[in-house]
Amino acid sequence: MNEMVLTMPDDWHVHLRDGALLQETVPATARSFGRAIVMPNLVPPVRDAGEAQAYRQRIQAATPKGCGFTPLMTLYLTDQTTPQTIRDAHAAGVTAVKLYPAGATTHSDLAVTRIEHLWPVCETLAELGMPLLVHGEVTDSDIDIFDREAEFITRYLQPLVARFPTLKLVLEHITTAQAVEFVSASSAHVAATLTPQHLLMNRNDMLVGGIRPHNYCLPVLKRRSHQLALQQAAVSGSPKFFLGTDSAPHLQERKESACGCAGCYSAPAAIELYAEIFDELGALDKLENFASHFGADFYGLPRNTARIRLHKEEWHLPEKLSLLGGRTLIPFWAGRPLRWRLAGILSEA
Repeated sequence: MNEMVLTMPDDWHVHLRDGALLQETVPATARSFGRAIVMPNLVPPVRDAGEAQAYRQRIQAATPKGCGFTPLMTLYLTDQTTPQTIRDAHAAGVTAVKLYPAGATTHSDLAVTRIEHLWPVCETLAELGMPLLVHGEVTDSDIDIFDREAEFITRYLQPLVARFPTLKLVLEHITTAQAVEFVSASSAHVAATLTPQHLLMNRNDMLVGGIRPHNYCLPVLKRRSHQLALQQAAVSGSPKFFLGTDSAPHLQERKESACGCAGCYSAPAAIELYAEIFDELGALDKLENFASHFGADFYGLPRNTARIRLHKEEWHLPEKLSLLGGRTLIPFWAGRPLRWRLAGILSEA
């Protein structure tokens, strides 16, 4: 096979950031995705309908002309979020809400300190059919960083889905076999996203032979046995698992510092990275459902009508990306070969 034509995919988890960075991140995501769930952890975060609408307008202003890209907005939950905040956001077209445990990842300091504070919010979300997106890690200092996802599932997610059985929930960027098992065993209301970095790598790729800061993300890469479980979930054909890059840009000096930031900027070659994985696993026939169908179906949105064409040819991502003002981003997989390349967008299926 030297060419693939897929229904245009969507990215169900992306960080576009704000300000001048939007001129890089929005076109990079829009090059291959029709829609994207946009994370709300800005400074300050996106906490209500008005802030979501203003952020959407800034994203749209950075979208290339003639491009059909649609940002799907989310709210950042805090201890002060009320059911009325959720109702107003839903009425304003906000797609979902995001639960960050306070201190779990980038710009999560203002997030939720106790999940029990959100019971009234969860009741409202279930009533509206509005998805709850979860960064699933505990933040206790005595819990090993490699165990934090599994502990979160046992301590919080299992009771949460039992208490709110009709709540639509996406466990984002899963990293462990325990997460795969939890999602697989849960009802059809529970799903998960899988990132290219967690499918392509394990913790050896971050730590062996020297620390590789551009492979550092949160949740952190786990051992190979977990990577294999994620790969099997991705190619299983289960509609519970779908594409979410968690593409998260940080300037080079922020990544390569004494206390480097977590995040992999995968947007410049996102669909090619997934094609690389599915090709390696001999499952290219499963890529379209994973990338283009399952996420839209879970969110209750129509599948895209446009298509993309991928051509098989070896190419290399650039070593760095230059931004205005002399700043630099290092893309995920920088300088490494890929076997597939986006060759074009076809207007209709």
